[in-house]
Amino acid sequence: MGDPKFLRRTYETPKHPWEGARMEEERKLLEKYGLKNKRELWKAQSSLRNIRRQARELQARLRAGEPQARRETDLLLGRLTRLGVLPVGSPTIDDVLALTTEDLLQRRFEWIVYRRGLAPTALGARKWIVHGHFSIGDHRVTRPGYLVPSADEVRIAYSPTSPLASDDHAVRVALRERLEARPAPAADAAPPAEGA
Repeated sequence: MGDPKFLRRTYETPKHPWEGARMEEERKLLEKYGLKNKRELWKAQSSLRNIRRQARELQARLRAGEPQARRETDLLLGRLTRLGVLPVGSPTIDDVLALTTEDLLQRRFEWIVYRRGLAPTALGARKWIVHGHFSIGDHRVTRPGYLVPSADEVRIAYSPTSPLASDDHAVRVALRERLEARPAPAADAAPPAEGA
């Protein structure tokens, strides 16, 4: 378990820190999803790496015919389906192995708030979340990196104690006007970048 004074990192950093192509890709993801720093991106990449490693191990154990592996596979697929990373239906281990970092980043609380049109930008959503303006059901959530289960996505709203809860708040009125003025995006398209 270890000494709580000496906590271990929960993510891995890149092995070669100064690769231009990787740094450019990271910068684009940071801007698109409103992440604070690369550490948040590295945590998502490490989580995905762990999920994929578990899926590869389960795939090998399924080929060997282990009965426990089938139960563990069902648990893994159920957890990822509830989280909204995998589609509802009959996902397989191959679906888990096809996941990308963006699939995990799209389940972050700040991105879902922005995608639902409750904040003007992903970075703005992050600031409003930290300041306590959003809740999931009755619980106020102040962690932008919280991975929202798909069942809780419809329960996201402005916190009742927030000034933004009023429909007549100037920021909400400006946000509504901005959303009405922009053209309807395609089903798969991401919201426009900040300043668009």
